[in-house]
Amino acid sequence: MDRQEARERAARLVAQMTLEEKMSQLRYDAPAIDRLGIPAYNWWGEALHGVARAGSATSFPQAVGMAATFDEELLGEIAGVIAEEGRAKYNAYSGEGDRDIYKGLTFWSPNINIFRDPRWGRGQETYGEDPYLTGQLGKAFVRGLQGDGEYMKAAACAKHFAVHSGPEAVRHSFDAVVSPKDLNETYLPAFEQLVCEAGVESVMGAYNRTNGEPCCANKPLMEETLRGKWGFEGHFVSDCWAIRDFHENHHVTKTAAESAALAINTGCDLNCGNTFLHLMEAYEQGLISEDKITQAAERLFTTRYLLGLFDETEFDDIPYSVVECDEHLKVAERAAEESIVLLKNNGILPLGGGVKTIGVIGPNANSRAALVGNYHGTATEYITPLDGILHYAQKKAAESGEKIRVLYSEGCDITQDRIEHLAVENDRISEAMIVAENSDVVVLVLGLNETLEGEEGDTGNSYASGDKTDLLLPASQRTLMNALAESGKSVICCLIAGSAMDLGSAQDNFDAVIQCWYPGARGGEALAKILFGEVSPSGKLCVTFYHDDDPMPDFEDYSMKGRTYRYLEADPLYPFGYGLTYGNVQVKAAAFTKSDAGAGSVELTCVNESDTDTGDVLQVYVSLDSPDAPPHPRLCGFKRVSLKAGEEKRFTVELDPYTFTVIDGAGERKAFKGPAVLYAGTSQPDALSTRLTGTEPAALLVQAD
Repeated sequence: MDRQEARERAARLVAQMTLEEKMSQLRYDAPAIDRLGIPAYNWWGEALHGVARAGSATSFPQAVGMAATFDEELLGEIAGVIAEEGRAKYNAYSGEGDRDIYKGLTFWSPNINIFRDPRWGRGQETYGEDPYLTGQLGKAFVRGLQGDGEYMKAAACAKHFAVHSGPEAVRHSFDAVVSPKDLNETYLPAFEQLVCEAGVESVMGAYNRTNGEPCCANKPLMEETLRGKWGFEGHFVSDCWAIRDFHENHHVTKTAAESAALAINTGCDLNCGNTFLHLMEAYEQGLISEDKITQAAERLFTTRYLLGLFDETEFDDIPYSVVECDEHLKVAERAAEESIVLLKNNGILPLGGGVKTIGVIGPNANSRAALVGNYHGTATEYITPLDGILHYAQKKAAESGEKIRVLYSEGCDITQDRIEHLAVENDRISEAMIVAENSDVVVLVLGLNETLEGEEGDTGNSYASGDKTDLLLPASQRTLMNALAESGKSVICCLIAGSAMDLGSAQDNFDAVIQCWYPGARGGEALAKILFGEVSPSGKLCVTFYHDDDPMPDFEDYSMKGRTYRYLEADPLYPFGYGLTYGNVQVKAAAFTKSDAGAGSVELTCVNESDTDTGDVLQVYVSLDSPDAPPHPRLCGFKRVSLKAGEEKRFTVELDPYTFTVIDGAGERKAFKGPAVLYAGTSQPDALSTRLTGTEPAALLVQAD
């Protein structure tokens, strides 16, 4: 069904409603209108990395982990699985007459905010720090979720529009002041791509203000840019209870009725919260017209018609048996494998046949909570790193009779810092040291979980409302690290966390370092395959890893100066785009081809100069000699590839259509004319990447006109 037909049907239906009935449909928990045959519908659904909060579902790596795959095709496939399981659940629940929260087909995902500051607890929900990568992966996710059939399979939502990335503690009252250049160069591009290129069905406003106006009633963002310049035709939804913030925290209105009116009049169609219960009061005070109410209702029912909720569709027979089916679990495991990033390897990996006893140590080694991050569903089976290593050991023994002993110690509490518990901590460290002493190699699994970083209100990290105050691991874990560093044993450090942590000590003292993110319910299986060489690691960092003692801008400063790889002023610990493999993919030749339709493409001849099959990510960066360009080359193209041992292949990497453009101080995009440099390789073109990988990207001098 095309949008015009859905809009016409919505208009005819809404025209039959009373004013009170129209208003009732603008709440996230819209009630039934029996006389018109309209069932109740709850708009609140979550699907960040699997159908969330609605029972069992396939569990994928957290969004930041999915971003580390640099794999658009995979993101689309993951979203397709989520949509199928969402439909299966909707069919089953509605068949039981259950139309409650989290059981609909409108999913408030993806989160395409820019992870500009590593302290932000919700950064784990994003696709990293780069606007181009975020836009490409976000588009793939939206297309996979919504599908391309007669009806939408599910409705996606781009959030949180538009300048939002912490701090969590002040988000309900905070004004994110941003320059026109940073707004249009960093914070808006991904939203524009999802609206204009992927046709995302809804957009969610953020809690904070942007340049003085609340994001759920922001005229420049919502009227001039979203619906004006970009031509957005879907519906706009508030973040939950964000409209209440207008009068309680932002103080831009005085009453709930004024807040409801401000939101409706600026184009917010759907209220997650209860402030729209005051719409009638606002109407009676002359603050809103019935036309505005009608417009919002028609937009919402257009979405319901596009989903086929009043028709028979091809999705009605999707059975509940698809939830966590074998095919979906295989996609989740492949995603976990592609997301894991190898940061250091002195040759210890993959583990060889000489390893007879493995010590698995650390508070996240056998933690289910550490697998899933926030906004997650419930898995039928959780495979922790300890489980995965045990499974491999059992498999090895069954196949070859070669026995691998696995010893385990929690080592320390994940966050215990208090002095009165030192005796317990010392006891745990003693056990960890005993395990290490009796092992050939130690797999140390550290990190965080959703109680230590996440969304304000959903976390136990009350002192920082879900954000981190620094980049250090909790003191208990640092004590354990120091003890193992002094043990003389070979140690592989695996970090399970949703953000950049200071791994300087691990880099200096341990044999290998691996970033696992929150890998999903079966992530331990993927990690074991990488440790033992069944799979070559191939993930890349979608965020910069800093040293903790590097000076960082104030968290509340939304200027990009000094932030992310594009504007960084210090050497990072690990750069954006970095990640090692067990192979050795080299770019042997590169050629640029202009295009009338866009910026063009780069053709790369690559060879895997190793005896190991591997995946890798080809990356193209552009450097423009313009005062309006970022000081460092920026990502403008990427492609995930696979190469067998010794194989040589040609690949084409399409470039961002805006590759040869810059954003000036007024926020206007301008064409760049003159010589430009394109860098093509498997990492970022900086000295640190070259030093860490041992390879240097190919450089192409091209003419931009």
